[in-house]
Amino acid sequence: MALARQTVVKSASEMPWSRMPDHVHLYHREIVSAAEADALGVRASSVLWEKIGVGGAVLPHYHDVAEIIHITVGKVRLLCNGEWKSYQAGDTFHVPAGVIHSVVNDDTLPTEQISIFMPVEENVPDNRFFGTTKVPVPTEKPLERAGG
Repeated sequence: MALARQTVVKSASEMPWSRMPDHVHLYHREIVSAAEADALGVRASSVLWEKIGVGGAVLPHYHDVAEIIHITVGKVRLLCNGEWKSYQAGDTFHVPAGVIHSVVNDDTLPTEQISIFMPVEENVPDNRFFGTTKVPVPTEKPLERAGG
């Protein structure tokens, strides 16, 4: 398989909101599909930008993959280890494969979250924090450095 060698930009206008069946007022935009992850050479089933309307919910369910859910807008209730607890924008949930969970809008406006679905495999090499190499490419405007 040939790996991608160029940055791909998907604008929000190219990713229409699609209704998620079997849930209440739940919509998503797929930020990264399994095929796009393959082209990047990474293991991911899907990355979704989700919106839960007022009175809406991701109904209780579980997956055969691990899920990371990051709340970006609003207040929600999470079914977490058998109990309902309240959370807000900035909070993140790590949900192992096979664990029942649910997210309910607990706000007066729609809530939003990013959900990352990753395969669970045995005998996977340990992950590590990524490396970064700076290169001398001029920017359009001079960048200010923190602290001066």
